[in-house]
Amino acid sequence: MSDDSHQALLRRVEEQRVAFVNLQFTDILGMVKNVTIPIHELPDALDHGVWFDGSSIEGFARIVESDMYLVPDLSTYALVPWDQHEGLATARLICNIYTPDGKPFAGDPRHVLAAVTRQAGELGFAFNVAPEIEFFLFKTDAEGRTLPLPHDHAGYFDVSTDLATLIRRQMVRALQSLDIAVEAAHHEVAAGQHEIDLRYAEALRAADQTVTARVALKAIAQINGLHATFMPKPIAEVNGSGMHVHQSLVDLVTGRNAFADPRDPYGLSATARHFIAGLLAHARGMCAILAPLVNSYKRLVPGFEAPVYISWGRTNRSALVRVPRISAGREQSTRIELRCPDPSCNPYLAYAVMLAAGLDGIKRKLTLREAAEEDLFHVDPRAHGLEMLPTSLGNALDALRDDAVIQNALGPYIYERFVDAKQQEWESYRAYVSQWEVERYLSIF
Repeated sequence: MSDDSHQALLRRVEEQRVAFVNLQFTDILGMVKNVTIPIHELPDALDHGVWFDGSSIEGFARIVESDMYLVPDLSTYALVPWDQHEGLATARLICNIYTPDGKPFAGDPRHVLAAVTRQAGELGFAFNVAPEIEFFLFKTDAEGRTLPLPHDHAGYFDVSTDLATLIRRQMVRALQSLDIAVEAAHHEVAAGQHEIDLRYAEALRAADQTVTARVALKAIAQINGLHATFMPKPIAEVNGSGMHVHQSLVDLVTGRNAFADPRDPYGLSATARHFIAGLLAHARGMCAILAPLVNSYKRLVPGFEAPVYISWGRTNRSALVRVPRISAGREQSTRIELRCPDPSCNPYLAYAVMLAAGLDGIKRKLTLREAAEEDLFHVDPRAHGLEMLPTSLGNALDALRDDAVIQNALGPYIYERFVDAKQQEWESYRAYVSQWEVERYLSIF
């Protein structure tokens, strides 16, 4: 950034009487981290970055190579709307991470996404993304501990007058204050479950917004004495929380939607069909990134509107990839919807592997199989030659180990550390004796 940009930002924080700035980044698993500096340190941070010890961050660095520094992205500046106390106003800047020799840190998820979007740019495309973020609002006890009790008992699109309706509006207002455009907010299928849909944005900005939205929704819920959780399946026998991701490519020369072709029965161009074919070809390999928890695979089961089979279609909400209908004359809105991600994923890595998979389909001109418009939960998928998504985190990690395209998108640093962390999570789960097992077997065997 130029000195003029620095000076413009410094004037802005002075006008807004900012006292502190949160320098935000994420670890490999997508957890948000902050380094907070007082405002008098901001000029030096803009000029030279801020050093921190990366050895304490999940998957970042060994002790012997722990020093690295944060470089703020000035375009991400925003006031934190829930942290504007008198004399203590706080702003936020999202940062890129660099090594001591001034190179982008290979373990920075933001760097990984930026690298894949540059590959798209070399092919003449920009990648646009719009996530639908689902979450539950749970009650808390007097000590602030989360109780697995939904705050309301409404259902899909229900009109309710309880506190959750007001809280959703507060959440939307907070997101708008952070310059995040919201398209819609509504109650979801399960009691206590909600959805907020973000407007499409270029992939890196969309990932910044997705991470920020998770922080904002938790903060607004806490202010109201509730807990917002992005755990994919917090309650058995009801719908889990997904993060359906709408995506499209834009032609950098013409500015037109590269997925649109009104002559096609589905309104899809050859580019779009190759892209979908790439998503399907790498669905198993990228599933560990898109659905990264042991708990994620308790959402990806038949009967709860989550995909199980690797398929695509329009009317079929059991499909992995859906092609939403668009109004006549609005071809610029042509997009596809990937339905297996959940909101526990790291958005930077998730958007990176989706794009890498789609670009691989375009480069290799992969053929898209016939659409599956039947409800796949009530037909024999073998008759359609359909594969299943992984049924466990262990299966998903095995599939990732077999997919060189997804590994290359992540880079060896993040790939190795992500797999190591998730393998430990899987082994820990496998060794755990659950209450279900005790109740099922203890008195019988």
